[in-house]
Amino acid sequence: MKQKKKAPTRIRLSLFLAIGVLLIVLLVLLSVALGAASIELSTTWQAFTQFDSDNTQHQIIRSLRLPRTLADIIVGSSLAVTGAMMQATTRNPMADSGLMGISSGAAFAVALSMALFPGQSHIQLIIFACIGAAVSTTITYGLAMMGKRPMSPQRLILSGIAVSMLFSALSSLISLQFHLGQSMTYWFSGGSASVNWDDLQIIAPFFFITIIMSISIGRGLTLINLGDEIAAGLGAKVSIIKLVTVILVFVLSALSVMLVGPISFVGLIVPHVVRFFVGIDYRAVIPSSIVYGAVFLLLADLVGRLINRPNETPLGIIFAMIGVPFFLFLSNRTRREFE
Repeated sequence: MKQKKKAPTRIRLSLFLAIGVLLIVLLVLLSVALGAASIELSTTWQAFTQFDSDNTQHQIIRSLRLPRTLADIIVGSSLAVTGAMMQATTRNPMADSGLMGISSGAAFAVALSMALFPGQSHIQLIIFACIGAAVSTTITYGLAMMGKRPMSPQRLILSGIAVSMLFSALSSLISLQFHLGQSMTYWFSGGSASVNWDDLQIIAPFFFITIIMSISIGRGLTLINLGDEIAAGLGAKVSIIKLVTVILVFVLSALSVMLVGPISFVGLIVPHVVRFFVGIDYRAVIPSSIVYGAVFLLLADLVGRLINRPNETPLGIIFAMIGVPFFLFLSNRTRREFE
């Protein structure tokens, strides 16, 4: 009887993941074919199967659009998984690396290090981004715990938004003061247009390692989501799982900021959509967030390129248009439940 109950869940999860992978393949093809100048799908296919270095369109696909597309996949998956893990460990349905100031803190640290210590390696910038993420998280929780009233999800998010605005303003100030350029301004708005193969070669290994580790703690996240005491009673090493989760959140947030700048709402929206289809077992939520986070960012980037051609709309603006209504709806529902 137990096997009969588990089978539909596995089938549903497999089908859900398969649909997501097919969507990724479709969106990748569209992403490398469409942009300021559209390229025929046949030419796009030839760029992969019969690459001609003298063909300008092949060069555009291989040197510009393909790295950008892969960056969208990495960042979308990273932010979605980050949001899912934060929502599990904090039991806060509104947790998101962007809304809690983590991404802005990482971006500020990167901007500061580029201004004060130019010419740093990607590894050094990732370390600075992780430090910035840790500092901003500490400030956010410190603000949320001030006062006599218990910390609520709304207070935590409001503190995170305040910290995010502070670090965003400081980052803009640094960009202007040290003349970091227009590309940095676009990066602060969230954009993957400037990503190249060198960036991906450094970021990809960290991404795969952290994603594998995130999948491996799925069972522990499920137990912690039920409550620390229940999780400990069921044999979960709560403190270790939370420590690993914090490290993974900082690293994944840093990688995302390095590639496309600070982006909010991906980690808020995708886990909620995923849980609607696969339930609250994080052994299913994490893999699904990986797949559909990539789908979400690929689609948003494609929309940003097409709605105002030949100009591009930054990812941060696209996600704000989608995420703010979702955030307000979720905030209202969470407030009623908390009361």
